[in-house]
Amino acid sequence: MFPEEFARVYRDRGYWTGQTFDDLLRERAAAHGDRIAVVDGADRVSYAQLRDRALRLAAGLHGIGVRRGDRVVVQLPNTAAYFDVVFALFRLGALPVFALPAHRSAEIGYFCAHTEAVAFVTTDVHEGFDHRTLATAAEPATLIVAGDAGGHVRLDSLYADPADVARLPAGPAADEVAFLQLSGGSTGLPKLIPRTHDDYLYSVRASAEICALGPDSIYLTALPVSHNFTMSSPGVLGVLHAGGRIVLAPRPDPATVLPLIAAERVTITAVVPPLALLWLEAVEAAADRPDLSSLAVLQVGGAKLVDTVAARIGPGLGCRLQQVFGMAEGLVNYTRLDDPDEIVLHTQGRPISPDDELRIVDERDEPVPVGEVGHLLTRGPYTIRGYWRAAEHNRTAFTADGFYRTGDLVRLRPDGYLVVEGRAKDQINRGGEKIAAEEVENHLLTHPAVHDAAVVAVPDAYLGERSCAFVVPRPGAAPLTLPALRRHMRERGLAAYKIPDRLQILAAFPVTGVGKVSRRELRAALAATQKG
Repeated sequence: MFPEEFARVYRDRGYWTGQTFDDLLRERAAAHGDRIAVVDGADRVSYAQLRDRALRLAAGLHGIGVRRGDRVVVQLPNTAAYFDVVFALFRLGALPVFALPAHRSAEIGYFCAHTEAVAFVTTDVHEGFDHRTLATAAEPATLIVAGDAGGHVRLDSLYADPADVARLPAGPAADEVAFLQLSGGSTGLPKLIPRTHDDYLYSVRASAEICALGPDSIYLTALPVSHNFTMSSPGVLGVLHAGGRIVLAPRPDPATVLPLIAAERVTITAVVPPLALLWLEAVEAAADRPDLSSLAVLQVGGAKLVDTVAARIGPGLGCRLQQVFGMAEGLVNYTRLDDPDEIVLHTQGRPISPDDELRIVDERDEPVPVGEVGHLLTRGPYTIRGYWRAAEHNRTAFTADGFYRTGDLVRLRPDGYLVVEGRAKDQINRGGEKIAAEEVENHLLTHPAVHDAAVVAVPDAYLGERSCAFVVPRPGAAPLTLPALRRHMRERGLAAYKIPDRLQILAAFPVTGVGKVSRRELRAALAATQKG
């Protein structure tokens, strides 16, 4: 994890306080017991109830063999049960591995196998998909299901009696790994990001302060709750730290969220750029303008927000825009709520911490002049020093002195604010969902008619980017079509957002001087086609 000389500095400067996630919930339940913490439809859970539910579930999970240090893959939609599960695991010192509801058998099987998970917690049916069918991919992990378990372990059967809670063993220390998040990396399947209680809770506390959260804050969870953005920037954990209220939206569409904002008097929420545009257009097109008078702040992150859309948010939604640029590996940047419009509309913010170290470098790792575009490297009190069980990858993902290579191309302004200019890694950012080109290519190569494949990003006015698969067919194979390839990838259990949006057939790939596929030429060919 963190070298001791850095850990000592971060403790001395008050960034790391020794607080665990279990400490956080225990302290807030003591201070705000009757206050509503989570709203999930008709289910309104107080801080005291959330603490009680988490403890009883921790005892039940311990009763079926979940122990400190064990990994548990958690794939739950935006429901109150999510908080029961993760805080139960935090109490035990077991590590949640945060999967997204969109993940299917290819990803779930990998997460369970790579982490040697002892359990997989999911829901029964969500958005028409039966998650119980993932049981085979999750083996040998115990399948725990929220809802109709269909013969597996029912989540609600695991809430133990108070007497069992009293027998729980000691919990983890704050410098231990608390959970594993998924990277949006560019190579293969997602890397796992180990976050400690100390480092993550510092970012949560600092984010809550920057975003001016307090007991009266009401946060709408429109994006999946297990996204890093939704968890901690300031997200649901920042709201719990502040003693505020979380309102869970089952879906992010305007028909769902706009009435929720009005009914629950939501004060702050977070979206990716395509959603911001969708909400704007819905409000502008509405015959009767929805009541958004309570909404003070709309955070936009996950991908770069176009300046022209940024300028419409304040007038269109009647709230303050806050741009957020960060990564699950650590570094988070915010525009501040009192920043002038020029900064809010045209930058992606500045770092949380005075000890967030930034380097903007060229291809040789030499610093570029302030204001010029370069590769962003970072090191700080909440940025990891290595992926989990990925020693070989870490040698290229981090510098020898511990700076993380983010893969982002940015400009650093003289005032310390960052402007994101693009990506250097082979990654597609599809509406905030990060897709590793290599992972998709590996699935394409399993099709019997595919000789070679390369996946690149295609600019898109709505999602920011979509994906295009370039394919070289096998000689003599049947003609390839996009529907056939998409069906093949669905059958392989790949999440829907990773399946290519477009297909281009080539006789051969253009190559660089060292014989590698030239993705730059592929993107240029696409651009020429679109102009034509």
